Amino acid sequence: MDTTWELDRSSIPKELTLLLSLLRTDPEPDLFAKYRDELSGMNWDVFLQLAFHHRVYPALHTNLHRRQIAWIPLQVKLQLQQQYQRNTFEMLHLTSEMEFVSRVLSEVSIRSLMLKGPVLAADLYGDLSLRTCGDLDILVPMQDLEKTEELLRKLGYVKDEYIQTVLNDWKWRHHHVTFFHFQKRIKIEVHWRLGPGPGKEPGFESLWERKRTSSITPNPVYYLGREDLFLFLVSHGARHGWSRLRWLTDIDQLARQEALQPVKLIPLLKQNRHLHLASQALVLSSQLLGTPLSGPLEGVAAGHRGKSLAQEALFYLREMINLHSEPLPEPVSRYHKRHLFSLMSLHHKVLFIMNFFYPYPEDAETLKLPKSVHFLYFPLRPLLWAWRKTKKLAVSQGGTS
Repeated sequence: MDTTWELDRSSIPKELTLLLSLLRTDPEPDLFAKYRDELSGMNWDVFLQLAFHHRVYPALHTNLHRRQIAWIPLQVKLQLQQQYQRNTFEMLHLTSEMEFVSRVLSEVSIRSLMLKGPVLAADLYGDLSLRTCGDLDILVPMQDLEKTEELLRKLGYVKDEYIQTVLNDWKWRHHHVTFFHFQKRIKIEVHWRLGPGPGKEPGFESLWERKRTSSITPNPVYYLGREDLFLFLVSHGARHGWSRLRWLTDIDQLARQEALQPVKLIPLLKQNRHLHLASQALVLSSQLLGTPLSGPLEGVAAGHRGKSLAQEALFYLREMINLHSEPLPEPVSRYHKRHLFSLMSLHHKVLFIMNFFYPYPEDAETLKLPKSVHFLYFPLRPLLWAWRKTKKLAVSQGGTS
């Protein structure tokens, strides 16, 4: 990797810079001396807000305690400790439900792979309490999706019917459905793809062949092989602009594992056109968190495109953006759309553009047709799209006149 090139971090606030330093797996020497002049002007409320927004407070609390950093205000430490303890109980609660759901699925011969959650905390950090998790993400074969949904309903889960579809476009435009258990306060996302289409990714059978078994539960819980996990994490993080540092600390921990095999990883990344996404992730991780890179991984991070994409991602960190808080401000929405397009491989961009010629649910709302003639939405789509745009423009002009 070109050691003379660095990310432009001039716009990053000092509170975020300090947070990044404290999150490093390998602590920087004499950190107090580095920040001595800035401590008096440090906004500790902003510092805590960043730690909670980025979901890194468990690791931050542990690092402060382990390294005996005395110059952090006591009130800051107490708030971090309180949230750390709350997260520990939540992770234990999720672990129990993860094992239960995995066992029930297995009993009806549904194969399942945990994508994140407690298994990720144990695998990457060696401790359930060191990572936060808001839900359970379960990957099942497409042919078992309906059976899985039926089973979850019997267990008391309620499906969020947010997906609108026409001509079965949900199978490739979306990648998961969401269920919520109101008594247990647990959300489960059932995946049939690793990410939304169109795009290339490993199929379920390949992922199943390379699966691993978690050791944190008495009954077996299966999750992604190490190289597949790396591919999934870089794709997921990139798609969300690396807007939470938690995803970047995952990359830091995974890249440090000696069992990660570049000889398997790099062909997998190339085959699925994810090499530039891995480059972006490794550039961010190495320069912001001090992830050591050598050999093939250093070569992956050396790509010019990965550096450019990494610089673009600093926008999300600088602005503390929550992409799940909709509607997004218009400037953020525009930036994110452009960034998502820049992340795509050439093949992906071609598929993405072709995707616009396939009917959308909005077309069916604009002109309702019997299901037997839904194929007519293909030739009608340009007209329906133009009609919606014209109507939207007219409403906009009328509202400002």
